[in-house]
Amino acid sequence: MGLLSLAIWTPIVFGAVLLALGRDEHAKAVRWLALIGSVVSFLVTLPLYSRFDNGSAALQFVEKSEWIERFNVFYHLGVDGLSLWFVLLTAFITVIVVIAGWEVITERVNQYMGAFLILSGLMIGVFTAADAMLFYVFFEATLIPMYLIIGIWGGPNKIYAAFKFFLYTLLGSLLMLVALIYLYIQSVGSFDLATWHKLPLPGTVQTLLFFAFFAAFAVKVPMWPVHTWLPDVHVEAPTGGSAVLAAIMLKLGAYGFLRFSMPIAPDAAREWAWLMIALSLIAVIYVGLVALVQQDMKKLVAYSSVAHMGFVTLGFFIFNDLGVAGGLVQMIAHGFVSGAMFLCIGVLYDRVHSREIASYGGVVNTMPKFAAFALLFAMANCGLPGTAGFVGEWMVILGAIKANFWLGAAAASALIFGAAYTLWMVKRVYLGPITHDHVRELEDINGREFLMLSLLALAVLAMGIDPKPFTDVMDASVAELLNHVAQSKLPK
Repeated sequence: MGLLSLAIWTPIVFGAVLLALGRDEHAKAVRWLALIGSVVSFLVTLPLYSRFDNGSAALQFVEKSEWIERFNVFYHLGVDGLSLWFVLLTAFITVIVVIAGWEVITERVNQYMGAFLILSGLMIGVFTAADAMLFYVFFEATLIPMYLIIGIWGGPNKIYAAFKFFLYTLLGSLLMLVALIYLYIQSVGSFDLATWHKLPLPGTVQTLLFFAFFAAFAVKVPMWPVHTWLPDVHVEAPTGGSAVLAAIMLKLGAYGFLRFSMPIAPDAAREWAWLMIALSLIAVIYVGLVALVQQDMKKLVAYSSVAHMGFVTLGFFIFNDLGVAGGLVQMIAHGFVSGAMFLCIGVLYDRVHSREIASYGGVVNTMPKFAAFALLFAMANCGLPGTAGFVGEWMVILGAIKANFWLGAAAASALIFGAAYTLWMVKRVYLGPITHDHVRELEDINGREFLMLSLLALAVLAMGIDPKPFTDVMDASVAELLNHVAQSKLPK
């Protein structure tokens, strides 16, 4: 078994063992086993980074064996500069989520922890699949544990939110399945992505394929106007569910654009880039304005996620190295920052049982340690230099200016909205005098919460201060992708 198989199946096996443990009287053992499983799963991914060859754009750590022989489907795995960091990010966030749910989850603890570990393995499978059918199986399978996490441990309207999440993402994926079957026929019975990237497809076919993939991936990002499921789901999901959804699951859609839409239909991608850029700018600007009027902290951060992911798709479709690499860096940074923002809201919710901004005020007076972490993550969300949130946005803005000055200016103006809604929330929740008696009685974070937030703070600062380890990994793969997209595949 290779490193990638270990990265996928270690958390899934631990998750299955947790599900088998059963009753809540074993909750303490379950928590420790979940922590051991998540830490081991993270450690397994570290050699992928230490042994990765930054100078190569080819797939590395490749594993290939027959899976469904009759239809020529292979268990084919590999990572390159586009996917490596997402494998590590997924495993890292899973450790944080297990720590976050340690004391908070008291019922069905084994199912909660097991669902997250299994989800972690499935998401790593999406990022490492080099066979289209294997990708599709992992891509769809991630819906099941997340659906259960929302539907069982969510808020009062959890069933509505879980159904909305499932239906939106499943309907989009059905069009992708049609596209996969068409490409399978065109490639004379192959699901190999590298083979599909070389297919000479006519312009009309490319356009149809592009929009079939768009239906699946735009919903997952989510792009405007198919983003409406996200705030509802975030509000109802438990804290851990919101953190994983924002930090990892939204990235599956953006990753799909890089792995399917752009290399398989490059002519259509260039032709319809104006639409992608327009939708991205609407997400960045309009959704940023929507975030300004939110009264619920989770909804505000959910809309903030849509705006930040708008930077990602904007970077991808301006087709230059700064834009694409900036989009990738923004995805990783958003994983750290948005996950941290949702976990901070969870810390407050566990104490006060309210997400309303009006329920707080002057939290810094009673929870100074916690307020320091929350302020750091808020600054990162604004894109403050020295934090992870700055690097990707700055690269995308530079790439946009390189492509078109006014495009860059429009993207840069959105940073003002990001600062406005984030600082507005910080001011009303954390700063000023204490406005409610229940805030006066709050206790500062305990050792477990301090550990969880410290790990994320270190990641946010490390990436902001020295982003080179992140960008070095992806440079060769980004150059290869852009070179591929630049070459027309229309039949002569």
